Amino acid sequence: MKKMLPWLVSLLLAITLIVIVGIYSWSTLFGDSKSNDPAKQTQESVKDVSAKPMSADERIKVTSELNDIKTNIADTDYVVMLSLSFQLDSAQAKEEFDKLKDIQIKPLVNRALWVLKPEELSGTEGKDRLQAALINAINPVLTEGKLASVEITSFIMTQI
Repeated sequence: MKKMLPWLVSLLLAITLIVIVGIYSWSTLFGDSKSNDPAKQTQESVKDVSAKPMSADERIKVTSELNDIKTNIADTDYVVMLSLSFQLDSAQAKEEFDKLKDIQIKPLVNRALWVLKPEELSGTEGKDRLQAALINAINPVLTEGKLASVEITSFIMTQI
């Protein structure tokens, strides 16, 4: 029995390693393909929205604004005041968006701001991440269409 013990341990170790490699390979090949990167999530959520040139009148018909949002961010010593412009893919989507603007969209915007720190909001890269996060948060709420883009029309961050 003493002579078989090293062989049994080696066999169990080899089987364990084969199982671990198999599980890792399976999860890599067939695992969840969703990305944690907000920019990639945004691209995936608006991949069906076609970008066609619009006249100014057409753009006004599908654009809604949310003005004068004032809230603290993750660092409660800072206050952010901003206004946003939302471009949707259809007039029906804009109509639905306008109905939900104060009761669902504004809380989503506040929630997106509450988790950000001042250094995450500084610069264009931080604001681009905020815009991507808003598209990812708002698109599941809409049933009539999709949110195509979010633009920050005014932005002030100040320390209190």
